[in-house]
Amino acid sequence: MTAAHGTPVRVGVFGLLGSGNLGNDGSLEAVLRYLRAEHPEAVVDALCGGPEAVTARFRIPATRLHWYRGEYRTASRAGSVAAKGLGKIVDAVRTAAWVRRHDVVIVPGMGVLEATLPLRPWGFPYALFLLCASGRLFGTRVALVSVGAATIGSRPTRILVRWSARLAAYRSYRDAPSRDAMRAMGVDTRRDEVYPDLAFSLPAPPAGAPQGPPGPVCVGVMAFHGGNDDRARAEEIHRRYLDGTTRFVRALVEEGRPVRLLWGDDVDEPVVTSILAAVDSPLLTAASPASLADLMEETAAADTVVATRYHNLICALKAGTPTLALSYAAKSEALMARMGLGAYCHPAREVDADRLIEQFRALEKQSAELRQTLAERNLAAGRELERQFGALTAALFPTAGRGLDHDLTHNHSPGEAP
Repeated sequence: MTAAHGTPVRVGVFGLLGSGNLGNDGSLEAVLRYLRAEHPEAVVDALCGGPEAVTARFRIPATRLHWYRGEYRTASRAGSVAAKGLGKIVDAVRTAAWVRRHDVVIVPGMGVLEATLPLRPWGFPYALFLLCASGRLFGTRVALVSVGAATIGSRPTRILVRWSARLAAYRSYRDAPSRDAMRAMGVDTRRDEVYPDLAFSLPAPPAGAPQGPPGPVCVGVMAFHGGNDDRARAEEIHRRYLDGTTRFVRALVEEGRPVRLLWGDDVDEPVVTSILAAVDSPLLTAASPASLADLMEETAAADTVVATRYHNLICALKAGTPTLALSYAAKSEALMARMGLGAYCHPAREVDADRLIEQFRALEKQSAELRQTLAERNLAAGRELERQFGALTAALFPTAGRGLDHDLTHNHSPGEAP
């Protein structure tokens, strides 16, 4: 695929990639697989959170997203406050220059239009706005592909997110609640589509099946402190989550079940350490998968999975393992419903170990039926994502005879309010 002037199409990928979040990197992997299969001549590079990690793993050039390396640390001294302020100006220039060098920029999945976890407006929301505004200014097609969204209470964050979505040339969402949230925040979504999370296009290990006596249980944990609107009671929420999860794990071990704790984001390790210290048993082990493929291998080997992080749920469901979600946002509940396990959600903010054990036992009683359901739903998700990639090719890589003006207005109605 080449641009109109005969040179290869220049494609950028953008986001908090290479920063220790397995789900984000899995979305990048899915998009790179699509590009390498369908547009092998495209020249690809990244503007991202962890450029060294992205280059090492995915073999593409990468540039750091923020000029100031302490962007996501709390600024308490005058010098760091000044550096952050200067960084906002420098980032505007750097982002515009990077966008201008590309024909297409893809934001691969991720919850880029939500604030279900603590988030400051002048961090990633500002960076995303700079990207989309630069794309509109320079005629670079910016695509938000299978992204997550949620209604945002903070006015500055909501404004930045809303304008980012409006300025994008292409939008699709990973679930219907995400599209509904953007509509509620004032974005015209009439031409926006809903597809499964991009990770469902990744290869999965062969689905396992329980053999013999009750086997291992994977418990995916998270350093959960509530969402953006829960800052005042963040420690209370975290303590309740940790206490309830620890009691659940202890109950399983006391029944003789091997339990494997999983964490894939660096910030989650202290939760694992706390549970290991509280439940002293050789039946309890822990692992930190380095990729979504590793995470799928872990969950495929389990009889059952109980998990909090969204990408842990995706990997378990993709692997075909019966799963119970400790849900902290609508995205988890929408995912579980899509995969036929909507009845197996438990609130992460109010973990009740006794109730969780009851749900777990009910899940295991239906294991055989649920494995069949997951096999069918995974096939359907794969077909939907094939359609998504076809839509991307039509919108972002116009063939001869198709003008760019059509693509730049793909998701915008003339009457959309400013």
